[in-house]
Formats: sequence, C-alpha cells, structure tokens
Amino acid sequence: MASERRKDTALLAARAGRDREHAPSPALRRHFSRFWSHTLHDGPPAQVAIVPDGYCDLVWIDGRLAVAGPDRTAAFPVLRPGATVIGARFAPGAAAPWLKTPLSALVGCSVLLAEIGGKDTAEFEARLGDCPHPSDTMALFARLLEEAVRDAEEPARDAAVIFASTDGGRPASGLLARLGTSERQLRRRGHHHFGYGAKTLDRIRRFQRFLDLSRKAGTMPLARLALDAGFADQAHMTREVGELSSLTPAVILGQLGMPKRPG
Repeated sequence: MASERRKDTALLAARAGRDREHAPSPALRRHFSRFWSHTLHDGPPAQVAIVPDGYCDLVWIDGRLAVAGPDRTAAFPVLRPGATVIGARFAPGAAAPWLKTPLSALVGCSVLLAEIGGKDTAEFEARLGDCPHPSDTMALFARLLEEAVRDAEEPARDAAVIFASTDGGRPASGLLARLGTSERQLRRRGHHHFGYGAKTLDRIRRFQRFLDLSRKAGTMPLARLALDAGFADQAHMTREVGELSSLTPAVILGQLGMPKRPG
C-alpha cells in the first residue's frame, strides 16, 4: 500500500517547483554541462520524486555543498516549501576525476563535499552563505568553480562517447568497436564514470527521452509515445518507467502536461 500511495502522491521535481537553467561559462564547459536552480512552491510539504538522469551534480543546499551522486531509481528527499537548491551538473566523464572518487561509490547518495576531500570547501561555503539572494549565490557559485577548475583533471573522453551513444538511442553493443575495448573494460569504465554500466545508463537515458516527449506530447497515445522514446512497446515502457520512477507513464504525462503554476 505504501508504494501505491507514493505513486499517487509523489510529484516530479519539475512539477513541485520552479526550475531555471543556464549554460556554464566557456571556462567551465568541459567540466559542467549546465547550472540550475530549483525553488519549491510555497505551501504544505510535498513528496518530491527526483528521478535518475545519468548525471552527477554538485549542489548548494541548506548552507552546505554536497555531491548528489547518480541514481538508479527515484529518490524522495524531504525539501522545505519555498527552499531553493542550486546546482552544477557535471559533464559526462568530468565528475570522477574532479572528485577523485569513482561514481560507483556515490550511487544513490548525497554526500557533503567536505567529506570526500573537496579543496577549499569551508571557504566556499562561507562565501556562498553570505549571499543575500539566490541569483547572487548562483553567480558566485559559478565564479568559485572557475577558480577551482584551474586545478581540476580533464574529463575522460571515452566517458563522453559512452554517454553520447546511449543518449542518442544507439545500442551499447556498438560501443565496443567504436572505443576499441572489451565488454569487461566498457563495464568498468561505465561504473567508474557513471556509477553503473552502459546498459543501465541506456535504460535511464531512454527514460529521460520519455520525459522530454511527455512535456510536448499533447494527446499522443501512450503506445506511440513508447515507440518514439525507444521502448519495445507500451508494456515495456510501463514496466521501465515504474521501476525507475515509481510512477506510471499516465501519471507522469498528466503532471508534465498540466499548466505551470505561476511563479
């Protein structure tokens, strides 16, 4: 019964608050794919579903810098109404060398940056804590990362190739020839840079294609949505979406198709 209540009541983060995104500066583009902020709507606490997307993020939340590791399934954090979370999304292949930690150690975890040896973390947190407004925090966050990037290792190029292949819906099997590697090595590289192998990453990126299509699907039948997203059929989509998010495709389509709240 608890799982059924969760399916009925959980809100996708995009529905539970207001998202803002912008591209990183040229100095950061090799290491970060985007900067974002998410402000929860005011009102009673809501059960928010943070669904897997194949990425790892550096986030500023409740006055601390934390690393939000990659997820295999949805997480349901407790967030204060009206709270703003600010984040920088690592580019594929950038997180593990930056953090000096394999992402397999961070799957499903949110870890304080100071606990994994983040350089100058205390100073950065103090400076961010003095910002009077989230927009000021976002601007300073980017400047601090520009300072830190000078000492960061370069992202792994093969990880970017792995991610691009799965993101484009191409079968993971073709990666072996493209990278000139073995299946065992590919799996090891996937676990190091994404937290899981290429096949799991492929499932998660297909789920993300389903979410993107759901935002603009209108009255598209679920069977057509399944095929366009890359699922074998509607039953396959229902099973995978449920396993990754705890929600049904119909519930997600209803949430993403609803008019946005003003804000």
